[in-house]
This record gives sequence, structure tokens and C-alpha cells, in this order.
Amino acid sequence: MPLRKFIIERDIPDVGSLEREQLRGAAGKSNEVLRQLGPDIQWLESFVAANKTFCVYLAKDEDIIKKHAEISGFPASKITEVRKMIDPTTEHPG
Repeated sequence: MPLRKFIIERDIPDVGSLEREQLRGAAGKSNEVLRQLGPDIQWLESFVAANKTFCVYLAKDEDIIKKHAEISGFPASKITEVRKMIDPTTEHPG
């Protein structure tokens, strides 16, 4: 079963004010939990705003994302499956 793409919105007060070392530690914690959970979940990237992060993951389903949130301690405030992607080249025929 192929992995599906999800956007995870995490409400984390003042996350945008964290120093690089603090973000490095958070990434390490997330990666540790991802290794525990195995190949059914992958972290692609995250965008850090003032009070939340928007994380892009590949996962088999929402349940494994919730399990990652529970173990890591990083909230999964909202999970949205990505159905399709477009970009500026989408207007051009194949």
C-alpha cells in the first residue's frame, strides 16, 4: 500500500522563537520516534510559523501520525490529507 501525503498542523506556542539548537533537538526527537515506528511514516519537511508548525509527512494513515504525535509529544492539532498537488507549471499540457 503506497504512503499518502499529509499536512500536519501543530499548535506550539512561540515555536517561531526557538533557537537553532532547540529546533535541532526537536528534529532529533521526531526522528527517534520515526525510527521506532518504521517505514509506514516519513517526515519530508516542516514550515515554522510564530505559534505553529506545518509538517509534510508521508504515512499509511492518520493513525500512525497520531501515534507519532503521542510518543514524540508534538501535537497533531489538525491532520489533512493532500489529494492533489499543483504548481505554476500545471497550466501547461503534459
